[in-house]
Amino acid sequence: MPCTARRLPPRKIYERGDLRNEFERPAVVDRTGQARVIAGLNMNALTATKVLAPTDGGKFSDPDRTLSGQTRAQVALNRLDTLWINTGSLCNITCVNCYIESSPSNDRLAYLSAEEVRAFLLEAKSAGTREIGFTGGEPFLNAQLGTMLEDALGMGFQVLVLTNAMQPMLRPNVKKQLLALNARYRDLLSMRVSLDHYTEELHEAERGKRTWAKTLEGLDWLVANNFRVAIAGRTCWGETEAKARAGYKALYESRGWPFDADDAEITVLFPEMDGSHDVPEITVACWSILGKSPDSMMCASSRMIVKRKGAELPSVVPCTLLPYEPAFEMGSTLADAARADSGMFDHGAIKLCHPHCAKFCVLGGGSCS
Repeated sequence: MPCTARRLPPRKIYERGDLRNEFERPAVVDRTGQARVIAGLNMNALTATKVLAPTDGGKFSDPDRTLSGQTRAQVALNRLDTLWINTGSLCNITCVNCYIESSPSNDRLAYLSAEEVRAFLLEAKSAGTREIGFTGGEPFLNAQLGTMLEDALGMGFQVLVLTNAMQPMLRPNVKKQLLALNARYRDLLSMRVSLDHYTEELHEAERGKRTWAKTLEGLDWLVANNFRVAIAGRTCWGETEAKARAGYKALYESRGWPFDADDAEITVLFPEMDGSHDVPEITVACWSILGKSPDSMMCASSRMIVKRKGAELPSVVPCTLLPYEPAFEMGSTLADAARADSGMFDHGAIKLCHPHCAKFCVLGGGSCS
């Protein structure tokens, strides 16, 4: 399938003085080459179809009641198993569909500092949190990521880094840091690399020209240096899961990568959504109708830390899907978040008053971890 990405003029991202060439967003075409809006969600890159903000009087307008007047479902935090750290929304590439709109120019979410992150790590340690996830943007663009990783690993957390494994990760100083961390904490440190398809053509249809080879270079380096690695793929290509896993298996074998294409935790194929469909609101009755439990939702076991551009302090939000929604800010500490009790919150519980709650979590069965 043709992809009409073209090279942008060199763009400066000032992070330790490095100058990188970035790629322009590819043309919006579907997986058969037909022009249309592509709807998709890949939680490694957090790509999702854009959803318009709720309007007054319509669906998702009342935190407590659905449009039909029924009681809106809530999800309480059962246990803070995973704390996500959004290191900043800047990225070295621009994908076709990225709900957080990460790009070389989007700095709506500022870089978190290691000092700011450390305070949340201490809170999470006290709460018995198992895992710290680092996401973005591209986390390796944050100059202080190495210190954050060392702090989290030194406290005994499992650490997961979501990355495109491209040039930000492959800079000599970053590789040196990673090698040292992997030597000390290999059993705790994991990388999940976005590989949208097992073919160059479709991977670059999403991420732009010349992104495939650089990602393979990054994966080759990680494998050669004995890092724990998982792959994040997409399911928007109109093929069966069996065909997709067979394709990844063939790629792994051709590259000599020791990944299991049939292990859903090693080769993670994230669900996709079609933004052209109406999104149902989730009521209390839906749990029994759908045979699902609130405890299985992402916001029952995770929170994310973001820092908005110009903000004095970071904020806690319920999950990775709601980084820009002021109504879902829960406070500036995890303790504050546990007590949030107005608007979208009920004594720390999340009212499912956003289309993503239904589309990805309740009906899509998705989770970042």
